[in-house]
Amino acid sequence: MAWWKAWMEQEGVTVKGSPHFNPDPDAETLYKAMKGIGTNEQAIIDVLTKRSNAQRQQIAKSFKAQFGKDLTETLQSELSGKFERLIVALMYPPYRYEAKELHDAMQGLGTKEGVIIEILASRTKNQLREIMKAYEEDYGSSLEEDIQADTSGYLERILVCLLQGSRDDVSGFVDPGQAVQDAQDLYAAGEKIHGTDEMKFITILCTRSATHLMRVFEEYEKIASKSIEDSIKSETHGSLEEAMLTVVKCTRNLHSYFAERLYYALKGAGTRDGTLIRNIVSRSEIDLNLIKCQFSKVYGKTLGSMIAGDTSGDYKNALLNLVGSES
Repeated sequence: MAWWKAWMEQEGVTVKGSPHFNPDPDAETLYKAMKGIGTNEQAIIDVLTKRSNAQRQQIAKSFKAQFGKDLTETLQSELSGKFERLIVALMYPPYRYEAKELHDAMQGLGTKEGVIIEILASRTKNQLREIMKAYEEDYGSSLEEDIQADTSGYLERILVCLLQGSRDDVSGFVDPGQAVQDAQDLYAAGEKIHGTDEMKFITILCTRSATHLMRVFEEYEKIASKSIEDSIKSETHGSLEEAMLTVVKCTRNLHSYFAERLYYALKGAGTRDGTLIRNIVSRSEIDLNLIKCQFSKVYGKTLGSMIAGDTSGDYKNALLNLVGSES
């Protein structure tokens, strides 16, 4: 399933919200859970992981109207650690959350390029536009300018190109002649010469539609006798290689890409909690069920079982509620 087809497929949604929703009792439950000494974490989990994002925004409004306090700030003062990080992530409206993740990735020493690559390569033009708008509203600066200030060289160029969202073309039209030409241009820019013409790779990967690129990858393999992935690995390295490979992965199968992100966040010693939280939260109302199916198919175990084995306590319970039951 290519990335541009994957949006808002109902069967993909793990968090559907409450059908008989009333924000006032929910706000009251949360207030009681955090009132006085000690916090009732389970009550917080039961409310917030079982409501859609739109419903959570209404609960926050009701909380402020009834109790004169900001819900997110109250949660932050009562909770801590990874559990706090997850619950606060649930309270952000989707585009503001992704803007925050991008902003955090560029804060302080060092840039978390992986986060920027993941978000920019996997979102549609419309989503990127909304993320840029939210970023400017919340941080008073342009996302594009901040990325330019924080990255350099070909990585900067590919990220800025991705941000333009030129890969959207849902018409599915493919010009076979152009696909062959693109494949030949990629071959000439990489395998055929000493050194690589990185801009040619960047331009084709960032401006062609997913359907068109699928055809280009097929033609490329015929010409080069190796996959586009293998050529990228041998011709580039570091963050630029990661960015190019991510575009290819999202083009081939978006759900496989996210399954892989989640798998490597959980695999081995230590958990990459930032990646785990961001992808569970941001995909839970889009296509997490489809990602779970792909996860089981590719890795031979369920996402839920890996989370259960790798996390603990309230953090684990909240994550498992968001992931939902495994078929």
